[in-house]
Amino acid sequence: MSGLAIEVSVTPEYCAAESSDVETRYVFSYTVTVHNQSPHSVQLMARYWKITQGGGDSQEVRGKGVVGQQPLIGPGQRFRYTSRAILQTPVGVMEGAYTLLNTYSQRAFEVSIAPFRLAVPRQLH
Repeated sequence: MSGLAIEVSVTPEYCAAESSDVETRYVFSYTVTVHNQSPHSVQLMARYWKITQGGGDSQEVRGKGVVGQQPLIGPGQRFRYTSRAILQTPVGVMEGAYTLLNTYSQRAFEVSIAPFRLAVPRQLH
């Protein structure tokens, strides 16, 4: 990881108003915080996500930056954004990685994003 300390945390949330059991459509938002704890600026260049449905089916998503941006994150700074995932099951898991560029050395490196659970909260009937 080129000695750079980048911390990524994710907070998922179920979007009940946009979801439907009948249509087997379960919408989740997730807020990601990227904290640059290194002495150099980094730029978030690309993302990779693996989304696994409750039944085991998975899909991979790759792209430039996040939410249409390739943000520059200075030393000690945080970048936060919110995005969404739509599942066909009420439970799933997402994990992935970001490719970042150390703007000092001009070297790219990857930071893993630990798996996190997307789950419809239990409802009492």
